[in-house]
Amino acid sequence: MEDWLEKHDDVRMISAAAVDLNGQARGKRMPVKSAPKALAGGLRMPLSALNLDILGNDIEDSPLVFESGDRDGILRPTERGFVPMPWLANPAALLPMWMFNEDGTPFAGDPRHALDAVLSGFRAKGLVVVAATELEFFLIDDSGDEPRPAISPRSGKRRKGGDILGLRALDAFDAFFSDLYAACEAMDIPADAATSEAGTGQFEITLGHGPAMKAADDTWLFKMLAKGLARKHEFAASFMSKPYPDLAGTGLHLHFSVLDSDGRNIFDDGGPKGTEVLRHAVAGCLAAMQDSTLILAPHSNSYDRLVPGAHAPTKVAWAYENRTAALRIPGGAPVARRIEHRVAGGDINPYLVLSSILGAALAGIDDKADPPAPITGDAYSQNLDALPGTWSEATSLFENSTIMSRIFPRLLIQNLLLTKRQEQALCADLTPAEQTEIYLESV
Repeated sequence: MEDWLEKHDDVRMISAAAVDLNGQARGKRMPVKSAPKALAGGLRMPLSALNLDILGNDIEDSPLVFESGDRDGILRPTERGFVPMPWLANPAALLPMWMFNEDGTPFAGDPRHALDAVLSGFRAKGLVVVAATELEFFLIDDSGDEPRPAISPRSGKRRKGGDILGLRALDAFDAFFSDLYAACEAMDIPADAATSEAGTGQFEITLGHGPAMKAADDTWLFKMLAKGLARKHEFAASFMSKPYPDLAGTGLHLHFSVLDSDGRNIFDDGGPKGTEVLRHAVAGCLAAMQDSTLILAPHSNSYDRLVPGAHAPTKVAWAYENRTAALRIPGGAPVARRIEHRVAGGDINPYLVLSSILGAALAGIDDKADPPAPITGDAYSQNLDALPGTWSEATSLFENSTIMSRIFPRLLIQNLLLTKRQEQALCADLTPAEQTEIYLESV
């Protein structure tokens, strides 16, 4: 990590940050001369900083604040090391961190530690999870009273409608996407294909597959990058689940497979159906889907996306090559057999999402659970168990869930519930326009 700074001797400022429960970067900015302290684990920050509401306020009645004296934890660098921050005007670097207690043990309220614990369960079996995410987002002009599609820098005009897989829509923002790909390369984010999506000004970037923790890091950093870089181009990038009530919502699809100690995909049976282990993992994901919806749809606006016929799942179901199902088994070469989880919105915390999905899959594998038969046809029209339709219902299911307590530590569950209930109280007094103002760029 010291070598990185030597090679980038134009960097004068660094930021050290961990991720809170809402997916926000929380940390400190400092001159580069303070880098040795950060690298040595000498940065301290209140544990409560990872348990703030969507506005960045303390959580009322949180055990991390007054009850415990608002004590400090210790920030230590993750294995990611320094990455550039190309959205800033001057050369700067970000050092991703995670939180530890004073005695050196992992802080149970840190979502990155939650994912590491889940992946440790796979490692104990000699297994490695390979994952990738597909991230949708909107480019938005938020300079007026209401959000509108961003103006094309090439034509000076706004698009009037969506343009699914249209190259013209991508070309209209060529400068932004060129800068985005260059920045991803500099940050070691494996950005692959970009597509134009159904919503006006909506796009998707697919990130290349890799170790699951790196996939979560990549997703967190990509969201930060896209939002920051869009501002340099004088518009906003939003991962808000439903920024426009009449347009498609913003999803985040997770693809994952599992490799054994020889690097073999244990979901691959040489054919299109996949192995028995794949079906166990599917069963685990289905069993946890309703209880984990609070993580997959964490905000008030998230539930505007989860409606029938809007290209977002609403039913608990799996299928082969069927995008109406919550779990899709894509076709293609058997060696790449994988599960695609399609429920999450773009407004999520990637560490919590991967923890909940992969933890559920591991539980299904451990229990040798069997899923129902895969569906065929339109999932929206079938008599299937439904995902919770409201934020309060999702909160209640998460709170009383047995499977969530298998996946997450009690402190994180408690903190997340307090965080969401404070956000719910905040949103109860806000108009939809005021909620959009909060969520548009924060999530």
